[in-house]
Amino acid sequence: MIPVTDLRTGVTFADNSQIYQVLSYEHIKMGRGSANIKVKVKNLRSGSVTEKSFISGAKVEPINLEKRKVQYLYSDNQGGHFMDSQTFEQFRLGKEKLGGQAKFLKEGMEVSLLAFGGEHLWLDLPIKMDFKIAQTDPGFRGDSVSNIYKDAVLENGVKIKVPLFIKIGEMVRVDTRTGEYVERVR
Repeated sequence: MIPVTDLRTGVTFADNSQIYQVLSYEHIKMGRGSANIKVKVKNLRSGSVTEKSFISGAKVEPINLEKRKVQYLYSDNQGGHFMDSQTFEQFRLGKEKLGGQAKFLKEGMEVSLLAFGGEHLWLDLPIKMDFKIAQTDPGFRGDSVSNIYKDAVLENGVKIKVPLFIKIGEMVRVDTRTGEYVERVR
């Protein structure tokens, strides 16, 4: 068991038979009372993000996740199909496990898979990925100074907001956690 004061970003732990990964940590001490620990966590089984609060002396069970490299093969109406890069074993992750990450998967790309006791829990995608702009309205001369965004469709069909100077065919970097434009790739 580890004390909740040791929970930091990226630490995984078990609580009430669920597996969580810490996204943010906050230690709150007010007046004479005991301190409270607030953590924003992701449930690795369901993909939901919640906040949990613990008193200072509480303990949780640490979990060591297995991280394996897998290759994304294709998707169908049941989920995504992957292949283990070392054993060449093929398996499927259901739509509920992929969540919003499915839209950023490219055929043939390698990603990390987090597993615990043989159970496939979550894909660990790169934080930033590059995509080509498939469709967008043309920008106008002189509009590149302001911070105004327009709609664009990426090569994978995802709709995002991009600055006015971005044109069809250009490569842009997208944050896979939020689905937002980061920068133009040259």
